[in-house]
Amino acid sequence: MLFPRVPDYHKPGKPLVPTGLGVIYVLASTAYLFILHPLESSDPKGLSRALTLATCILFGGFMGLLDDWMNLRWRYKAFLPLMAAIPLATLAYKLHVRTSIGLPFLGTIDFGNYYFFVVIPILVTIVTNTVNQLGGLNGLETVCPAIVIIGLIIISGSNALLLLMPLAVWLVLAFFNFKGKIFVGNTGSFAIGLTLAAFAIIADLKWSLIISILPYIFNSSLILLNYFLFGTKANVSFDGKKLFSDHRRSLITLITYHRPLTEKQAVLTISALVAASTVAAVLASIYVL
Repeated sequence: MLFPRVPDYHKPGKPLVPTGLGVIYVLASTAYLFILHPLESSDPKGLSRALTLATCILFGGFMGLLDDWMNLRWRYKAFLPLMAAIPLATLAYKLHVRTSIGLPFLGTIDFGNYYFFVVIPILVTIVTNTVNQLGGLNGLETVCPAIVIIGLIIISGSNALLLLMPLAVWLVLAFFNFKGKIFVGNTGSFAIGLTLAAFAIIADLKWSLIISILPYIFNSSLILLNYFLFGTKANVSFDGKKLFSDHRRSLITLITYHRPLTEKQAVLTISALVAASTVAAVLASIYVL
């Protein structure tokens, strides 16, 4: 078989499903961005948004493959995205992008050079890992990022061209993933996480991205707080028809806590939360930010 198969634990009989198809997203997106590079408006400094985004997607795919191959511990996965921050910080520094960020109740804060060497690495690390942590259900790790990408495209102006092909490929994968036909694997989840972080930095949509991924941040906060404070992990059960949980240690277990849902119901519920936060981000970008 071209792709390895793994059991789908949330389906009756645990059928084997091909995994790792996120590599299709990585290859198609980088090929598109390589083609787009010569068509970009010439930059006197020789900088390329397309090549920078392609580099980040490739690194995300490599990190996912490495995780699938070696089953990396979280202590390593948490900091590997820092390497992808290097080309982003370089691009932002040479383009003299805005180093200030507007924060609610605090106003606008100018981070100066700390923006390139502190803020960008932190943003890349948080976004990549939070996106990777919200998964495990058919469609969850593909539909939700697609919603966020669409929101970013709406408010990104001419930079939207960078994500047209990546979005198209990701939507195809999301369709088959939602139907339970494929898994994108860590290759896909890390690559799409880095796509979101990199594009938000390139298009100067950092705060919009943060608002869009609030459900992701909430999920990761629940997981990490329970793990570090109580030493417990989130685990959702499947009775052959519906998902259920006897604890609230993640977003999935929270919505299925003593309230069984089918896999599709759980995915659509979380997708609706992401859609709501993304709409809020778009409206905030238009009328506030």
